[in-house]
Amino acid sequence: MQRHFKGMANHHRIEILLLVDRRAGITVFEIAEILGANFKTISQHTKYLVQAGLMQKRYEGRKVAHILSPYGRLFVRFIKQFRQI
Repeated sequence: MQRHFKGMANHHRIEILLLVDRRAGITVFEIAEILGANFKTISQHTKYLVQAGLMQKRYEGRKVAHILSPYGRLFVRFIKQFRQI
């Protein structure tokens, strides 16, 4: 559990999780473009999220699509509920 919480302990990572929830299969380039952030920064954050077990990579030819893992979906629900409090 510590690994999961540590993985999302950054505002960029939370934004990435919420975006991937809305757009499964999104690439790092698309994430960076939508969030208006540096590609290298977003790439590093997605790497942390994958290592934390919150996201998964799916290789589709030259494209790397990102989707939420089952734990990632749970954390997105938690984030959405927490924001309503």
